[in-house]
Amino acid sequence: MDNFWDIIWVVVWSFLFLAYLMVLFQILTDLFADHDLSGWLKATWIIALIFVPFLSALIYLIARGQGMGGRQLASDRRAQGQADAYIQQVAGGKSATQEIADAKSLLDNGSITRA
Repeated sequence: MDNFWDIIWVVVWSFLFLAYLMVLFQILTDLFADHDLSGWLKATWIIALIFVPFLSALIYLIARGQGMGGRQLASDRRAQGQADAYIQQVAGGKSATQEIADAKSLLDNGSITRA
């Protein structure tokens, strides 16, 4: 039974380590995406993340978490806008709804089959 609990602890610690790495990389991505923060402050945060990783990550999330979410939301909206523009360009200026309606009319006419 002792071996079972050793395996459970390895799984728990592995999960916590991977969660920490995800938070760390999200913080680093946010640091470099923030154009309002000076280079010296970015370097200070990185040094803090190296020497006092858990504490500095916690402080960063508390102090800058709100802005972090806003920057991520803005980035997601930009990416969605670019994807929509690309789809419009490929579709020849038609919206997805128009494309589906055109495809449905072709299917009803017998010009295309379901296969």
